[in-house]
Amino acid sequence: MITIKIPGTSDINLSGANLSGANLSGANLSGANLDYADLSNANLTFSNLSKTSLRSNLSMCNLSGANLEGAELFGANLAGANLTNANLSGTNLSNVNLAGASKDYFSNVW
Repeated sequence: MITIKIPGTSDINLSGANLSGANLSGANLSGANLDYADLSNANLTFSNLSKTSLRSNLSMCNLSGANLEGAELFGANLAGANLTNANLSGTNLSNVNLAGASKDYFSNVW
């Protein structure tokens, strides 16, 4: 497992990055560009992903307690992802694959 500690990472461009299995728990990625990144099996628990562009592979990703307020997830793959207590207020979930995702406890959806 990869652990990445990036202080002050808001507005960073990580488009197309391979972050599969990365430990980004608690990371501040607000406003970041993560389009087409591979975040499969990544740990993003309690991360700040507000206003982040995440048109990415987030399959089996742990987003428990993450802040996704205003994030752009159009067409993202969230199959099998853990979204327990994630804040999805104002998040674009159009054409998102949520097959098998744990979505029982969404916080502030739409």
